[in-house]
Amino acid sequence: MAQRYVRVQTLLGHLHYGLLQLDRRVLVLDAPPWLQGQPTEQELEPDSYQILSPCAPSKIVAVGRNYVKHAAELGNEVPKEPLLFLKPPTTVIPPESTILYPPLSQRVDYEGELAVVIGDRCIDCTPEEARAKIWGYTIANDVTARDLQRSDGQWTRGKGFDTFCPLGPWIVREVNPSALLQTFINDDPNPVQSAPISDMMFSPEFVVAYISQVMTLLPGDVVLTGTPEGVGALRVGDRVRVEIEGIGSLENPVEARPTPVSATSTTVEPLDEA
Repeated sequence: MAQRYVRVQTLLGHLHYGLLQLDRRVLVLDAPPWLQGQPTEQELEPDSYQILSPCAPSKIVAVGRNYVKHAAELGNEVPKEPLLFLKPPTTVIPPESTILYPPLSQRVDYEGELAVVIGDRCIDCTPEEARAKIWGYTIANDVTARDLQRSDGQWTRGKGFDTFCPLGPWIVREVNPSALLQTFINDDPNPVQSAPISDMMFSPEFVVAYISQVMTLLPGDVVLTGTPEGVGALRVGDRVRVEIEGIGSLENPVEARPTPVSATSTTVEPLDEA
């Protein structure tokens, strides 16, 4: 099994990066792994921490319509170059935290995606250089208020609600280019999305290089590489699970967002100490 790099919070509120062991103990690192974090002598027992999203990005840059069949299912043309948009860091939630269905929307969709984690400052890179800037891979769900995305004519509101970027559960250094991405709703064994990530039109390194011509990517930033066909509506009470071979699975429940917003069971991602 590939090494699994996690970010956790202890019961005392301390944040750590670490290596998840087979027995669920966490070997603590002295810094984020992409900043050359090294193992320490500290280990965390399985019942002494909560898994957070595996990084705390300064920004999440995403690419739309990067799978031909997904573009077609929404009636869109295939873009000639990557179609970029941003999700704010406040969209990020960890595994098992709650996706909050906003009262402003009547149609919220799941979008299972491969996420890239940047390991080194990346600006004006070629695809070959960008490949070396990619530190690892994790799983994301680019949750989208589809009705608002369509009505607004741009994507900030539809993509930007709090909790609209579940991310995790951990980072692996490599992923098979033909790994299968699948999304499941509740206990149905039949996936609503199922496609190899090799179906992407623009590869992760091409997308990272393209983004770097526009903005600087920083260590710990996240790039979402697009979703395959099969996107569909989430409903309050659903549980949505995204799986990618060689990485694992990311699962989150869906609940109604209170109006006005009050305390909920959703985990607020703490600021990094590193």
